[in-house]
Amino acid sequence: MKRILSYAATGIMLLGSCTHDHVKETPDTMVVASYNLRQANHVDSVAGNGWGQRVPHVADVVKLHGFEIFGTQEGFRYMLEDLKSYLPGYEYIGVGRDNGADEGEHAAIFYDTDKFDMLDHGDFWLSETPDSASFGWDAVCRRICTWGKFRHKDSGFTFVYFNLHMDHKGIVARAESAKLILQKIKEFPEPLPVMLSGDFNVDQTNESYRLLNESGVMKDAYETADYRYIKSSTFNSYDTGKMRLSSDGEPMRIDHIFLSPEFDVKKYGVLNDTYRILNDEGKYIARTPSDHYPVMIVVEMNENNK
Repeated sequence: MKRILSYAATGIMLLGSCTHDHVKETPDTMVVASYNLRQANHVDSVAGNGWGQRVPHVADVVKLHGFEIFGTQEGFRYMLEDLKSYLPGYEYIGVGRDNGADEGEHAAIFYDTDKFDMLDHGDFWLSETPDSASFGWDAVCRRICTWGKFRHKDSGFTFVYFNLHMDHKGIVARAESAKLILQKIKEFPEPLPVMLSGDFNVDQTNESYRLLNESGVMKDAYETADYRYIKSSTFNSYDTGKMRLSSDGEPMRIDHIFLSPEFDVKKYGVLNDTYRILNDEGKYIARTPSDHYPVMIVVEMNENNK
């Protein structure tokens, strides 16, 4: 996939020469992201933010910044198919949270088939009964987590990617969901590098965030990045001029990417790309492709960092 005008693109390294024992001298990299697509609904359409209008701009963000593998939230099946139609060479995994098939929102994972082999995948619900479509604890919605086992084709680096959308109301549900994720990682049949992305519906000061960030299993990519680009909060409400701050005085981040130690984070960004439309007064106004900005990272893969 060709990349243009992307600050992320400069972080993609060519494979280095190999020594006699076939160990690469130059680390391999990948571009990872989390993107809440905002579920399609009538209210947004009336306000000029309908999915049909937004989807080409969502795809442009993916292509411009060179996302190679990324988790999405809130996408209905037809939305995911729409997005896929704009992204030749990408596939996705994930099922609907309402029936484990195609009903309801998905926590899908898109990946560039030129870059990755998908070796295995599955789904579980964030609840006391994770193997069936269910509400968890005090959650007001069914919530699902999709996972995939992937192999980076150029390097052979194999890892597991989890993607989710935590409940927006259930305080207990969010904390217990964090514990469930950690349990699932520990129960995985083989010890592999892990990444977890999603809309966690809490910022960087919250308990459920700390359960993951201080687990010793994973760390927020924001904290370990060599370079950060964050000029806005990750949730924007379709308002390009609003900045939300958390209690630590920093931009509020409710969309996160957590990584195990095998990943070195070179760059971290909250990408506040916009597009323009002509209003009834003949003026161009800024619109956002979603009510969330995507979080993007560039990582080096290094299994020796375990």
